[in-house]
Amino acid sequence: MDKQTQSTEEMSQLAELVKTARIAMLTTAEPDGTLRSRPLATLQFDSQGQLWFFTSISSPKVEEIEQHREVNLSYANPEKQDYVSISGTAQLLRDPAKMRELWTPWVKPWFPRGLEDPDLALLKVTMHEAEYWDAPASKMKRLYGLSKAIATGKTDALGENQKVTHTPPRSH
Repeated sequence: MDKQTQSTEEMSQLAELVKTARIAMLTTAEPDGTLRSRPLATLQFDSQGQLWFFTSISSPKVEEIEQHREVNLSYANPEKQDYVSISGTAQLLRDPAKMRELWTPWVKPWFPRGLEDPDLALLKVTMHEAEYWDAPASKMKRLYGLSKAIATGKTDALGENQKVTHTPPRSH
């Protein structure tokens, strides 16, 4: 996954957690309001707070996004006890230059005709808000934090919980 330079420390930490987890669960709303999630491999977290994915035009998620563009992306790295939730607006694009930039052989099993596949499109999610939970890297520190929380009721050593609101930089 390509992680570009971010505008704040919180956005940098968020992008690093996304890069480590890599697979998002994209949640959309079906026409009857039912929420539906499915996994997608994150290709890029760009400097504008946009996350990029390849998708099939024929996928049901495309119709769901056309009806309701607000989506959620969730990431989990249970081994490290790191979690991310991103709320944003989804948009379907067919940008040949961006598709070439993001293409990787790992996508080929889903799109055997490569960049020429008529079913291939980009899904861009522009982040509005996010929240992350980042536990200490070492298992010993996590166990210490848990022990401290049990003994004292203080959860500060368990890790960091941060809410992030993203305002994209203005273009001139």
